[in-house]
Amino acid sequence: MKDYLTNLLDNAIKELVKNFDKNIIQVSRPKKIQHGDFSTNVSLPLAKIQKKPPLVIADEIVKRIPASPLIEKVEIAGAGYINFFLSSEARVKLINLILMEKENFGKSSFGKKQKVQVEFVSANPTGPLHVGHGRGAAIGDSIARLLDATGWDVTKEFYYNDAGAQINSLSLSVQARAKKIGPTDEEFPKDGYQGEYINEIADGFLSKAEFNFKSNMIRPSGDIENLQALKEFSVAYLRHEQDLDLEAFNVDFNVFSLESSLYKNGQVDQIVKMLIENGHTYEKDDALWLKTTSFGDDKDRVMRKTDGEYTYFVPDIAYHLDKWKRGFKRVINEQGADHHSTINRVRGGLQALNMQIPLKWPEYILHQMITVMKNKKEVKISKRAGSYVTLRDLIDEVGCDATRYFLTARRPDSQLIFDIDLAKTKNNENPVYYIQYAHARISRVLEQWNGNKESLSVTNGDSLKNLSELRLIKSISEFPEVVFQAAEELAPHQIANYLKDCAAEFHSYYNDTKFLIDDKNIMENRLALIRATQFILSNGLKLLGISAPNKM
Repeated sequence: MKDYLTNLLDNAIKELVKNFDKNIIQVSRPKKIQHGDFSTNVSLPLAKIQKKPPLVIADEIVKRIPASPLIEKVEIAGAGYINFFLSSEARVKLINLILMEKENFGKSSFGKKQKVQVEFVSANPTGPLHVGHGRGAAIGDSIARLLDATGWDVTKEFYYNDAGAQINSLSLSVQARAKKIGPTDEEFPKDGYQGEYINEIADGFLSKAEFNFKSNMIRPSGDIENLQALKEFSVAYLRHEQDLDLEAFNVDFNVFSLESSLYKNGQVDQIVKMLIENGHTYEKDDALWLKTTSFGDDKDRVMRKTDGEYTYFVPDIAYHLDKWKRGFKRVINEQGADHHSTINRVRGGLQALNMQIPLKWPEYILHQMITVMKNKKEVKISKRAGSYVTLRDLIDEVGCDATRYFLTARRPDSQLIFDIDLAKTKNNENPVYYIQYAHARISRVLEQWNGNKESLSVTNGDSLKNLSELRLIKSISEFPEVVFQAAEELAPHQIANYLKDCAAEFHSYYNDTKFLIDDKNIMENRLALIRATQFILSNGLKLLGISAPNKM
C-alpha cells in the first residue's frame, strides 16, 4: 500500500511540479487510527519549492488523486498533512491475502538470494555458555531468521577460539583437578578455571569413557601427563556441552570454524607475510607491529609479541579473509561489546591486504552486558560455573521461549536487566506470555467453533468496521513493513515490540467481541480476522525462535 500511495502521489505532484525529487514523498502510518491508515507531509517540502502555503499545496494534490477502490477517503489535516483512509475492499484484500499466504505472509525477496554470513556466539571452548553468549545467540539467530525471511541466502557460523593461552590454562586446570589439586592449593594454575565443570571434565578424562562428538568418537587416554591429549579432550567435551546448550535454546549452525585450523593450514603465517610485503608492518621493541593508524585506529597494534606468539586479532584477520574468499560479500558479526576494540584492527588488517575488500566490511552488531535479577537481587554466579550465570541456568529456570524473548526485546546496544521473576509469571505483565496467550486464545475460539478453518475468508469488509477491529487490522497490516525494517536495521527487538503491541490489539478486540454468534456472515468474518492475526503472531514468534502454543 505504501508503494501504491507513493505512485498516486507521484503522478499527482507531476501535474503541479515539473522536476522534483521523488524521495520527498514519505508515506507513513499515523499513530492514531482516527488520522487514517496512511499519511504524508509531502505538501510541506513542496510548499517551499512552490512558495505557497502547505494547505494550498495539499488541496491541489488531493484534487489530482484519482478515485480508487482501495481508498475510502482522503483528508487534509493540521498544517497540510494528507491522510488516507483505506476502504473495506482494501481490508478484505489484506485479510484474505494473509489467509492465503499463511506462513509466508511477511516474507519478501529483497535479498535476491545474495550470500550473507552471520557469525554469532563464537564462545571460547573453556566453559559453559554464559548469559552474554545467550544474548548473542538469541540476537544472532533472530537476525539470521530475519534475513532469510527477506530473501537472503544465509549461512550461520560459529567460530571457536580453540588456540592460545586460555586453552592452555584450561588444560592445566583439568590436569590439576585430575591430580586432586584444588583452586585453594598453591600448585593450582595461577589463571586456572575453578568451576565445578572442570572436575567433570577431569573425571571424564580419567574414566576413559568415550563419547560421540559430531560423529567422531572421543577416546580419552587417561594419561594426565599428556597435556595435548588433555587439551583435545577438554575442548571436545566443552564444545559438546555448548552444543547441547544451543540445542536447548533452539539455535543451530551451518558451519563451525576452528581458530586452530588457521594455524595448521598456514593461513595465519600467510596473512602476516602479505602484510609485511605490502609495507604495513614494522619492527619495534622485538615485536612486529601493524600500522593500524593508517586505517583509522587510535594507535598501531602489536601483531607478534616478543615471545613469538601472535596477538588474538591476527588469526581474526586470517579468518575474515577466509570468509571473503568463500564468497561472502556481506558478513555480519554479532558479538559482545567488549569486542569493540577489535573492529578497527580487523578492518584495518583486511584493508592492508590490498584485496579490494570494502572499508566497512564486515558489519558488527555489539550487545551490551546483562544483569540477572531474582527476588530483587542480582544473581552473579552459577553453582556449576562458579563465577557467572550460565545460559542453561536461565533456560532451566524460565524456559527457552521466555529466555529468547527477554534477550531480544531490547536494542542490542542497551544494557539489559533480565528479571527471572517476571519471566516466570503467567499473566499479562510477562510480554512473551501475553503474546503466546493471544495465539492460544485464537486457537481456543476456532476449536469451539469447530468449523473448517481453511474455508475462512472475509466476504464483507463492512462488517469489520468498529474501532477495535480497525485497530487490529491496522496492526496486522504493518507486519511485512516491520519485518523488512527489522531485517534492514538488524534489529530483532522491533519484532518483539511489534508482537507485544499486536497482541494487545487482539486482547482488546477479544474482550470487546463475541465471536460465536447467530449471524453466520459476521461470525465468519470475525473468525477470518482472528485467524489472520494468529498467522501474524505465529510468523513473528518464529522469527524470534519462539514457539506459538495452541493451548496454555
